[in-house]
Amino acid sequence: MNTRSIRTDLALEAQEALEPVASSIHGICVSKIHHEESGADITKVEITTKNGAKAIGKPMGTYITIEAPALDLPDEDYHRNISLEISHQLKTLIPDFETEQSILVVGLGNRNITADSLGPTVTDHLYITRHLVKEYGKEACLSGCGRRMHILSSLAPGVMAQTGMETSEIIEGVVKKTKPDLMIVIDSLAARSIRRLNRTIQISNSGIQPGSGVGNHRNALNKESLGIPVIAIGVPIVVDAATIVKDAAGDNYSTMAELNNMYVTCKDVDTTVDRLSFTISEALNLTMAE
Repeated sequence: MNTRSIRTDLALEAQEALEPVASSIHGICVSKIHHEESGADITKVEITTKNGAKAIGKPMGTYITIEAPALDLPDEDYHRNISLEISHQLKTLIPDFETEQSILVVGLGNRNITADSLGPTVTDHLYITRHLVKEYGKEACLSGCGRRMHILSSLAPGVMAQTGMETSEIIEGVVKKTKPDLMIVIDSLAARSIRRLNRTIQISNSGIQPGSGVGNHRNALNKESLGIPVIAIGVPIVVDAATIVKDAAGDNYSTMAELNNMYVTCKDVDTTVDRLSFTISEALNLTMAE
């Protein structure tokens, strides 16, 4: 199976599908570390050339994947450690992080479909400060002297079936009006591997193309289209049913074609999404104020 036939939003899985030739492709660099405290495996895939981007099927940029085996469990201490790890990785991708910036967080997805509601749910838990700063000044949001704080605003634009507009059109209008320095986009992703469902977080600085993992391509949200850096955070919530069957039964399974538009998620996806939304929002809140 080549990378084009694998429905996945994870650069790590696309890179794994190229093995063993991936290491010989110019413009793809992979590094891995294991953090003892969080128990997470962190893989950084850097795509630095157009040739590498074409081979892996992802835009040029840096993709950081945090694989946390217990992320789907209700362990608050564990989730706190993962929030700290997400925050740490975010800081490495935010340009000029030491400088206070205006940051727009966009929660992509349909709030009424649980497996697609991660983005809007994350925005519900954010500590929004833009309106407070505009009304009362930055000091009103700081609990201590001398602390740095990024100004935070958020948006949950819904989907075209709800608004009649492309998500990119709504976001472009908000960006043009509010003029943020940076945008962080949160979205539910699709994975190839069941073991990565709800246990993996991908952070990238290449922007995002909403719906690409499930074959529902929308206009890309990136620096080229919006004029500001775009960082994407996502968790794979669904997996392609045809991929599961292919792995189990091989290429000759008679109903493979019928499964091409079906996706599978876990039975407790509602509690899982709620738990993950707190983990990601806590990471963002930690990142915005220090």
